[in-house]
Amino acid sequence: MPDRDLTDCFRLFTEIGIIEQLSRNLFEARLPRGFLLPHFSVLNHLVRVADGRTPLALARAFQVPKTTMSHTLLVLERAGLVETRPNPDDGRSKRVWITEAGRNFRDTAIAAVGPDLARVSDAIAPDRIAGALPLLEELRRFLDTDRDGDR
Repeated sequence: MPDRDLTDCFRLFTEIGIIEQLSRNLFEARLPRGFLLPHFSVLNHLVRVADGRTPLALARAFQVPKTTMSHTLLVLERAGLVETRPNPDDGRSKRVWITEAGRNFRDTAIAAVGPDLARVSDAIAPDRIAGALPLLEELRRFLDTDRDGDR
């Protein structure tokens, strides 16, 4: 197979990495003191995908060690944003459920970043943003599926 020029692919990942860092800083500046993007991300995941996940399933979804996810969940639980309940499928593990306060926290955080998103939408036409989504979604689906594949 002939050598392929992967320059554009590398540039794509470089841009995504820089955007991730800049958007994380922007978003975290809008969160209440003591909360970070991973806290919001878990709440968002529980709303978007469905709550009732085990801590291990959440750790796998976020590709972080179970201890990291346990710490994140402890912060959220102490703040009353999630609650853990015994797993009815086995007596040893727990499942995580978002509380009404957690849903409100998520919604408030999204509203807080609204003016920032509006500035982005003013700078980059909404149809161009919408046009970028299919590629980014396809890339996310590939990486999500590929992460556990044989290499």
